[in-house]
Amino acid sequence: MNFDWTPEQEALRKEVRDFIRENMTKRLGGEMGEEMEEGADRERSRALRKKIGEKGWLAISWPKEYGGQGGDRMSQYIVEEEFARVGMGVGGGGSGAGAILGAGTEEQKRYFVPKVIAGEMSFCLGFTEPQGGADLAGLQCRAVRDGDFYTINGQKMFTSGAHNATHIYLMARTDPAAERHRGITILLVPMDTPGITVRPLWTVQNDPPAPPGTTYGMGRTNEVFFEDVRVPISCRLGDENMGWFIGAQGLNLDRVGASRYLISVHMDEDIINWAKESDLGGYSVKDDPAVRDKLAELWIEAQVCRLMTMRSMSIVQRDQDFTYEGSAEKVMAPEHGVTASEAISQILGPYAQLLNGSEGAVESGIYAHNLMGAFQSGINHGSVQIMRDQVARRGLGMPRG
Repeated sequence: MNFDWTPEQEALRKEVRDFIRENMTKRLGGEMGEEMEEGADRERSRALRKKIGEKGWLAISWPKEYGGQGGDRMSQYIVEEEFARVGMGVGGGGSGAGAILGAGTEEQKRYFVPKVIAGEMSFCLGFTEPQGGADLAGLQCRAVRDGDFYTINGQKMFTSGAHNATHIYLMARTDPAAERHRGITILLVPMDTPGITVRPLWTVQNDPPAPPGTTYGMGRTNEVFFEDVRVPISCRLGDENMGWFIGAQGLNLDRVGASRYLISVHMDEDIINWAKESDLGGYSVKDDPAVRDKLAELWIEAQVCRLMTMRSMSIVQRDQDFTYEGSAEKVMAPEHGVTASEAISQILGPYAQLLNGSEGAVESGIYAHNLMGAFQSGINHGSVQIMRDQVARRGLGMPRG
């Protein structure tokens, strides 16, 4: 196998890097982060996204008829990887739009997908519930069919982004008598629908606030309550009671891409770049052979994560069966992120405890905040234990235990 990029792909990466260098600064990144707060003016991010769109870099591999570029997956990977390093998503992963492309009606595709690509519409994921945790099949939020409408009652938990999303990608139980993995339906619900209440849940990263680039550094997630929320059946994605299978497909696709793997490995790049130029009170980190060995080990593991992502994208690009590969990535990268955070903390010693704003904090305390956020990655978007089960059954053909 040839792992080299083609000359055209190398030229694309250089062009993207030059654009980022000319148009994005750390200050702009911080301002754009502030724009994600409820009610904030998003003019700067809209203007930047428009410039990126004019270059033809938004959702490169998505169909042209829905606002994409109709290009290849590897070109999208290159663009997505460079922008993900500066905190901006351009690939569409994690938006829910992948599931809409796969299971939506033609009307839904033409309505939702172009707006998601343009940044005019965003989805939060209404999956987890207070009593369920990682047991998604045990969800209790109900959607009762009433003619051409559904009436929704229940609660969702840890719904990140619900305070500024335009829609919620909601899993609700429509047939309580069905088996656990059946009787579930996905509804695309506007967040301004009467009866929806969003209440903040402040995280450990809130005070002091985590610096930009922190692994799962969000200061806020949410509880979302539904009280007699009434939506038309046109909000339904796919067939009634088939939401589990549609949702699983969408999650598997959303786990693939540069932005996903970088969540877990960008800290390796950051600590190596820092160690090359910095020291700790006169102690040269880069000259310690034990530290050099550990950083080399972390770097190699990060490259394995990267190759797994590229393999998955290659499978999807060639229209081959994509079954367990996303789950395998979801095991490798998050667990690497946890071990890398722990190793970096050992390298930094007492400095690893200094959070943002503390005197002597390394890189604004990002590694201390990374350590607090890294363990979350083994649960978010599907726990690694459940992912291992999917690899065993779908990839290895093993029977259910």
